[in-house]
Amino acid sequence: MQVQVNGDQMELPSGATIATLIEKMALAGKRLAVEVNEDIVPRSRHPEFTLSDGDRVEVVHAIGGG
Repeated sequence: MQVQVNGDQMELPSGATIATLIEKMALAGKRLAVEVNEDIVPRSRHPEFTLSDGDRVEVVHAIGGG
C-alpha cells in the first residue's frame, strides 16, 4: 500500500502499523510525535494503529534545547 509520509510517498506492506513505519524509518526509540490524517496518535497506540492505503502521516522529531 502507499502512504504519504512527511510529504513523500512510501510503500508499506498491507496491515502495517505506525510501529512498523517507525522501524522502517530507523526511528525506533527516538522521541517523536506521529499524526495520521491530521489526528495525533499517542505513542501507546503505535503498535496497534493500522495504517490504510492513502493515509497522510507526519512524523515530527522532538528536539531538546533551550
